[in-house]
Amino acid sequence: MTPGRLILAATPLGDVRDASQRLASALAEADVVAAEDTRRFRALATALGVTPRGRVVSFYEDVEPARLPKLLESLNAGETVVLVTDAGMPSVSDPGFRLVSACVSSNIPVTCLPGPSAVTTALALSGLPCDRFCFEGFAPRKPGERSRWLSSLRDEPRTAVFFESPHRLASLLSDAASVLGGDRRAAVCRELTKTYEEVKRGSLEELASWASDGVRGEITVVLAGASPREVSVGDLVAEVSARVASGERLKSAAAEVAEAAGVSKKELYDAVLAARKAD
Repeated sequence: MTPGRLILAATPLGDVRDASQRLASALAEADVVAAEDTRRFRALATALGVTPRGRVVSFYEDVEPARLPKLLESLNAGETVVLVTDAGMPSVSDPGFRLVSACVSSNIPVTCLPGPSAVTTALALSGLPCDRFCFEGFAPRKPGERSRWLSSLRDEPRTAVFFESPHRLASLLSDAASVLGGDRRAAVCRELTKTYEEVKRGSLEELASWASDGVRGEITVVLAGASPREVSVGDLVAEVSARVASGERLKSAAAEVAEAAGVSKKELYDAVLAARKAD
């Protein structure tokens, strides 16, 4: 039997007018709609004037593993399953990854109805460089994990995008200012596409002060990448020496380190030799 098809369908972030006609058609015609929140899905369907002909099942994080076998059974029986989350693209910090992975492993066709994404919307509105960026999902909740995570972004050159809950935003921004420097630029995007949409831009120190009074709504944070650090030849001698101690040839180690740092290969090579003589 020819398997069915899984459709990942992006839903509006807030303004139902952002829904495409393809989304409305897919929801109406699907054999199964797997929804993160069935109540929110039915509200969306009503707003779109859609009456789903197929079954509607819940598919949120806690039940995702248990729901997989039945959905795979439906797909293998030739049915079309549409997956929707509360807002944006399924599987992007939302349920869906496990189902997509299972379909790929079983050679079940998977396609996507593109649409709204809080990640790219916030990135475009931030005023920060968009040519290269990384998505970090949700910021860690526990202070220790958060501190380590922020430290990993200290030298990240790309613009970073991540989600945070409104009641943790102030402490996150305060921690970020401490770890990354208060002058690091960022943007906090709140309630994107909704009535009270707000984009607050500034330094981490400024944003932490602003958020200390309390913030509401769905939050997406965009953090500027780190500025390139000026590296001296002397700073790289230890790195080359460590690579040589682990078995690399001095000439090749010096050449690779110098190229990566953008310094003179000969100057670094000579500096390592000089350091050896000094020892």
